[in-house]
Amino acid sequence: MKHRLIATALDAGTALLPLFQAGLAARAKADGSPVTEADRLAENLILDRLATDFPDIPVVAEESVAAGRTPPASDRFFLVDPLDGTREFVSGDGGFTVNIALVEHGVPTLGVVVAPALDRLFHADRDGAFAGDMAASGRRIQVRQRPEAGLVVVASRSHRTPETDAFIAAHQVTRLVSVGSSLKFCMIAEGEADLYPRLGRTMEWDTAAADAVLRAAGGQVATLDGAPLRYGKRDQPDDADFANPWFVASAAPRTP
Repeated sequence: MKHRLIATALDAGTALLPLFQAGLAARAKADGSPVTEADRLAENLILDRLATDFPDIPVVAEESVAAGRTPPASDRFFLVDPLDGTREFVSGDGGFTVNIALVEHGVPTLGVVVAPALDRLFHADRDGAFAGDMAASGRRIQVRQRPEAGLVVVASRSHRTPETDAFIAAHQVTRLVSVGSSLKFCMIAEGEADLYPRLGRTMEWDTAAADAVLRAAGGQVATLDGAPLRYGKRDQPDDADFANPWFVASAAPRTP
């Protein structure tokens, strides 16, 4: 399965590149988030491939949900964000990604993240996490132990909140890096950063694929009460279907 998902994500990323290079304007969706024709093109490509390759597995995809098309609840389903980092895409920043995840019983067990403008590919399953360029993806990656001197923290480029800044200020930080899209998780998975606090709104398709990569690399993604971030959240009393609570992604805690 993973190889088919990698091929699909790579093809979607390749299809996005000429649109990125040409420049596209965005419009606002009902929730205020931006969307372009590139989001729809990539999602349609991914949905067509998944329907052919895995017809029995339902798909929850960002633009489909925005259009009111949501499959019935299932313990096993795909989560798709065809273009994470639309603001970066529109501004000419290459830090956008294509994301496909398989979720089983609330846990992202397989994930593929492609950053086509950066020529980067990340993928993970129960055999571990791997990274490379879009032509070669065989290098195993893992998180690093937290350095005693202080943390490298990654934070959202477009969605910083006062609560996030306060969380960062409460830690010993040697470097703060602003990064767009799901690449923040992947930086921790590769051992390039230690902590990513997200005290602000995200949706499950924003996080699932890169969450799978980070978990397989030995990291963790937990809500503020310490519970693992779960997927397939519906009928939430205080929020929309598939909305995430605030969370912190991190490398494994430093051993004594």
